[in-house]
Amino acid sequence: MLLCMASNQQTRPGIGELAKDTARRRIGVVMGEVGGRVQIRPVGGGREWDAMPNHVVAPSAREELSARLAVRNGNSRDGL
Repeated sequence: MLLCMASNQQTRPGIGELAKDTARRRIGVVMGEVGGRVQIRPVGGGREWDAMPNHVVAPSAREELSARLAVRNGNSRDGL
């Protein structure tokens, strides 16, 4: 049985998924939730930041591709 989500319903990305913090305009990976805030880590690694749950959404396909490509380019420059 295939369940479809109504187009007006959105789910917040889960742990390990890419997410966009609309307040900071940054994309990262959801690491968890503590104290009512979502912890997000930059895609290429680094220090996590806290985001309010209502500011965390799934990135668009274009934003996701851009974030992943930036990491790849950085790794290429660093010889990884």
